[in-house]
Amino acid sequence: MIGERIKLARRAAGLSLRELASRVGVSPQAISKYERGLDMPSSGVLLRLAEALGVKVEYFFRTRSVNLSVPSYRKKSTLRRRQEEKILAQIQDWLERYLEVEELFYPSDVIVRFALPEGINPKITTPEEAERVAEELRMAWQLGLDPIENLTELLEDKGIKVGLMEGTEGFDACTFTIEDNTPVIAVRRDIPGDRQRFSLAHELGHIFLQPVQEVDMEKAANRFAAAFLVPAQMARRELGEHRHAINLYELHLLKHKYGFSMQAWIYRAKDLGIITETAYRRLQRQISQHGWRRKEPGDELPPEEPKRMERLVMRALAEDLISESRAAELLAMPLTEFWQEVAKRHGGLPADIRN
Repeated sequence: MIGERIKLARRAAGLSLRELASRVGVSPQAISKYERGLDMPSSGVLLRLAEALGVKVEYFFRTRSVNLSVPSYRKKSTLRRRQEEKILAQIQDWLERYLEVEELFYPSDVIVRFALPEGINPKITTPEEAERVAEELRMAWQLGLDPIENLTELLEDKGIKVGLMEGTEGFDACTFTIEDNTPVIAVRRDIPGDRQRFSLAHELGHIFLQPVQEVDMEKAANRFAAAFLVPAQMARRELGEHRHAINLYELHLLKHKYGFSMQAWIYRAKDLGIITETAYRRLQRQISQHGWRRKEPGDELPPEEPKRMERLVMRALAEDLISESRAAELLAMPLTEFWQEVAKRHGGLPADIRN
């Protein structure tokens, strides 16, 4: 068990056997033996392993483990094997901590179970039919047509686990299920909010859409994401039925209202027949000429952050279900550092507010 934990932490850190061995002061062969369960590290080596891998010693004795289904990546073809291993290891570590926090409150209603809502026909034969599924899901979840203020909170409230990973270039998001069929979406941390929201909605499409014949699932998931974030009726209300041109500042304002990028708005307008193919290409050329494909102009939309796990840790700490050191291990950072981040994010909110 300890060997598996060492391997997982090494992959999460993106280190080779040789790199970890150099940091710990042992041979690569020794690390290999630890990971394969052929030898046990001494207490001193275990302490150095924890320091080198940025984990607490308790991490190596964690009993909760998660079996992940094979995820589908956006832009997967650009990922190298070590990058993929690093992402999967980060996801596994985060999920194990998340599930341990939930189990502190079992069997209370704190644990939100995901369920497919009634009134949805998820079967599609073309990517365009994903539009209908998105509309039906909005109706089933009683979202109306207005912009979704916080997509991450919505997904967590519906029992979908959402986590931010350090990730790497070439990785935006992936989705898979764990043992009890709970959907999990992992999304890259350091991307703008509009790109993050589209990635989340895209992965939501992978969860719900069920092709009944050969369908380009990436196109279908993209169409689902666009329709879920900006329903067709609202797109036409904002832009009109037909447009010869669209002002880029207009698109910037809509981006901040719906959390939907300028480029996504242009594509949405083309898909719905609001603009012609010619107008679409003209707008895309403007975006390219100004170098805005990777970074759009104006103030960025801040990314959303999942907060459910953090709230559960704070509740467990307040109710004395866990110690401060256990809370730090579950949060994967020292509490002093955690409270400093809280103060920075929330206007100096005092950390010491417990009785």
